Amino acid sequence: MTTTFTRSAAPGPRLHASAVGGAVLAAVLLWAAARSLGVELRVDPGDGRPALVLGLPLIVGVTLALSLLASRSRAVLDRLTDRAPAVWTGLAVTVLLVSFVPVLYVEASGSARATLALIHLSVAAVLVPLLGRRNQAALHREQPET
Repeated sequence: MTTTFTRSAAPGPRLHASAVGGAVLAAVLLWAAARSLGVELRVDPGDGRPALVLGLPLIVGVTLALSLLASRSRAVLDRLTDRAPAVWTGLAVTVLLVSFVPVLYVEASGSARATLALIHLSVAAVLVPLLGRRNQAALHREQPET
């Protein structure tokens, strides 16, 4: 009996769209919660450039762009390797860890830093499980030859 899995096991377009939309929604909800609690997401790079207030358009734009990049990178990996879920998940976790570097080094209030860290984690909490898995419904099993 021979069982083979094809590369069609990749998440489909609906799952990719859900992942991107969910990531943006998660970031927006945390931004809104922080604002409702009076947290101003102001960061100062500390290198002479002016401080930046992270408003809703910036949060949505950056999250959308990076989520689309995540989705596209998974699609490319699906065409290159049968190990796309594992490779993509490793890449995503690495990017998440690197994304904390600016949070640690900019000048910002503790509540702003905590909110930014939570936004990073919430986006990853949506993208990693959705884009990092195999689409079980799309797995193709070959029937044994008789």
